Amino acid sequence: MTREFTGWHMLGIMVVMFGTIIAVNLTLAYKAVKTFPGLETRNSYVVSQSFDADRAAQNALGWTLDSTLTHTQLTVAITDDAGTAVIPKVVSATLGRATNVSQDMTPEFAVVDGVMHADVDAGAGYWNLRIVLEAEDGTVFRRRVQLTAE
Repeated sequence: MTREFTGWHMLGIMVVMFGTIIAVNLTLAYKAVKTFPGLETRNSYVVSQSFDADRAAQNALGWTLDSTLTHTQLTVAITDDAGTAVIPKVVSATLGRATNVSQDMTPEFAVVDGVMHADVDAGAGYWNLRIVLEAEDGTVFRRRVQLTAE
């Protein structure tokens, strides 16, 4: 004896299938949001009000930042418009991955021959250096540099 396949049977199958798809998507969305590190400013509106002035002050310094990363060494060289090495005060520096703050580290820089060096423990892959420096005149210089350690 066979049972007749009705619309109610089809509705039940579709509810189970779409329910599974929705549950999986909600789980993935929750996990993705949980790993998002958040914005880097407390209030983006307040920051936007001084953005142009801050950018102009940074550009007026004429600094060029060159950095390299190996598994054990982070090197940051800063030069001015004339190509002279600049050693500013390091306000903060964070070396980390873009999506995983658990691997963030704060490098301690030592200056050797006008270049800042820091010992790090960086695995292979892409890294971000977020550095905040202060010039002698008090101008704050912020940069985010993407680096690759092979």
